[in-house]
Amino acid sequence: MTIPDDTATDPQVAESRRHLRVILGALMLTMLLAALDQTIVSTALPTITSDLGGLNELSWVITAYLLAATASTPIWGKVSDLHGRKLMLQSAVVVFVIGSALAGASQNMTELIATRAIQGVGGGGLMVLVMAVIADLIPPRERGRYAGLFGAVFGISSIVGPLLGGYFTEHLSWRWIFYINVPLGIAAFLILGAVLHLPVLHQKKPIDWLGSALLVAGVTMLLLVTVWGGHQYDWTSPQIIGLSLAGVLTIGVFVWHELRVDEPIVPMTLFSNKVFRVSSIIGFIVGFAMFGSIVYLSIYFQVVRGATPTEAGLMLLPLMVGVLLTSILSGQLITKMGRYKVFPIIGTALATIGLFMLSKLGVDAPYAYAALAMFVLGAGMGNVMQVLVLAVQNTVAPQQMGAATSGSTFFRSIGGSFGTAFFGAVWTARLAAELSAIFPGGTQGDVTSSIGSIHALPPAVQDQVLGAFARAMDTTFLVAVPIMAVAFLMALVLPEVRLRTTQDAAHVLADEAAVPLPMMD
Repeated sequence: MTIPDDTATDPQVAESRRHLRVILGALMLTMLLAALDQTIVSTALPTITSDLGGLNELSWVITAYLLAATASTPIWGKVSDLHGRKLMLQSAVVVFVIGSALAGASQNMTELIATRAIQGVGGGGLMVLVMAVIADLIPPRERGRYAGLFGAVFGISSIVGPLLGGYFTEHLSWRWIFYINVPLGIAAFLILGAVLHLPVLHQKKPIDWLGSALLVAGVTMLLLVTVWGGHQYDWTSPQIIGLSLAGVLTIGVFVWHELRVDEPIVPMTLFSNKVFRVSSIIGFIVGFAMFGSIVYLSIYFQVVRGATPTEAGLMLLPLMVGVLLTSILSGQLITKMGRYKVFPIIGTALATIGLFMLSKLGVDAPYAYAALAMFVLGAGMGNVMQVLVLAVQNTVAPQQMGAATSGSTFFRSIGGSFGTAFFGAVWTARLAAELSAIFPGGTQGDVTSSIGSIHALPPAVQDQVLGAFARAMDTTFLVAVPIMAVAFLMALVLPEVRLRTTQDAAHVLADEAAVPLPMMD
């Protein structure tokens, strides 16, 4: 965004530019809450699960958050379209802070999983509403560079998060990875209240609570299929078959219901937009493959390589640097070129290569190789995530901005939810098969219940167990490779719609709120 020379000294333009920067700073702080939570937990997970009850429930700590965030995302977006972004954004901050405080106080895994779900409800609102506010204020062409900056928030949080998680776990308590959200959330709430001036809408239209309930129920049942299948129940058991059929039927009823209500949570008309359809598919696959497999990188470094939580955070830096650099670079290039299609193509290709490289880690792979693989994967992520949302926002009407943004985010989140559960099942099944050969008596559950138990084994047995963990990790990443390759093929058919250089909604909102906006080139 630039200011023409002949208006550079205009006090109103200068003031509006400063005001917009303050607003963007507040939004970045708000997004940092959700982004930091996704990364700060990773390095502490082995310690948390060892403290509260075993590695076998690890995936639920992630899955509960992702499921709640996924299910609530369309609701936040639709309600913000009806009643205004600011109120909903501040409400999401409050829910997130309450969930964080309760998660930090958890005394067992059941409490932690439940409070992580509360966090997820708030986190789903934070992510989608920040992007919707940006779409309200900044034209798509200029939005590219800001999308890059907000992508950089993820990069920075990905660097700071694992380090803070490791530091808190080692020197204070893992509980502080949740408590840190409380002061940050209070600051975000107060700053948003002071600087974000958008009109408060009060459209007298009903919220589709039945549709919301059907969506949550259907997604939950299908997710439980991936969590329980092959682990707690056989894939052909009545429980798994019944859940699968019930989940598919519920989603079908949800779609039927959405086609008939006046204000659907997920407007089916969005699917007539090819950009939305293709972006949603890519987002789902990217979330499925990347978020479902990356969670196991920290476990690899701590269990297989014997790193402390802080060391594991440092070892993840190449991944985060890749995200940071390409997020900023792609955003700047999109603003300059006015086009976006090439970036998801490059990003999905790099992510496919990075996942394949990670499938070759093993026990003794040099760290330099692991660092290169993580950097390649991170570079792929930075070229994809924010660009898909931008592409969707560029093709929808302002009155559907919240629903469209939440819809795009929803598919990426649901991909992450299913991916985490699916790859958890892959990892658990492969690890169980490997360990059964080492412990034919069925005692592997006691041996692998914590990192300390593994490290207390006799050296010869410990080497076998670490080899089993490494092979299970390799299988998890290898399964993700063909899935990500499908995202690459979909990126090739993503429609290219030249980015708009004006945003009428921005000026309408600003005029109604008496907030001047800077002039755009």
